[in-house]
Amino acid sequence: MPTDASADLWLRPAEPGEGAALAAVHLAARRAAPMPEPVHDPADVTRWLSGRLESDEVWVADLAGHGVVGYARLTPGWLDDLYVAPVAARRGVGSALLDLVKSRLPEGFCLWVFASNAPARAFYARHGLVELEATDGSANEEGAPDVRMAWPGADPLRFLRGLVDDVDAQLGDLLARRAALTRAIQPFKGSTRRDPGRERAVAETLAARAPELGAERLERIAHVIITESLEAAAERP
Repeated sequence: MPTDASADLWLRPAEPGEGAALAAVHLAARRAAPMPEPVHDPADVTRWLSGRLESDEVWVADLAGHGVVGYARLTPGWLDDLYVAPVAARRGVGSALLDLVKSRLPEGFCLWVFASNAPARAFYARHGLVELEATDGSANEEGAPDVRMAWPGADPLRFLRGLVDDVDAQLGDLLARRAALTRAIQPFKGSTRRDPGRERAVAETLAARAPELGAERLERIAHVIITESLEAAAERP
């Protein structure tokens, strides 16, 4: 389908066998952006994207005279890839692809962007995405800090509350594990006294992962969790 940005720009579903064309865009866009070096060679990227064509929703941008110059890869609730070749930069390709993604995921979606990629973060912010969290990069292959962003869709409150519900479910599992471990360790302690130094160390460890809360707040939170876990253990038959 033609786009409003340019009569020469067409967006269409990717076709089988276009893995190499997508990989060329992917690698060229990464080389031109302030991003970490890829950890996979071109052959690996081509194989990966060829496989994704069979399982994910992938749209490509065709620009007259240049062929495939961009693509977007979607999975439920996520924009996994959005890359534009440098030859098509500042021609509305990225905006057209992002608008298409919004139409395909109208209830909202998330994505990850490297913290170092300031142009991409600014691009997404201009198009209504918000930054939700930052990580140290330990969960990505490059080991580079990244940022989770989201477009909250037609009903932002509902979308964001859905994300909160997901986190609360994980938090519930973690609190259950924490309470069980607190109970299990008690018979091996030489004293029933609390250890303020250890609790402070716990708070500082948590603060390294949640710097916005800070060690002081997290120490208070940890104190409550430990207190309630001990009381629950004492009440257990």
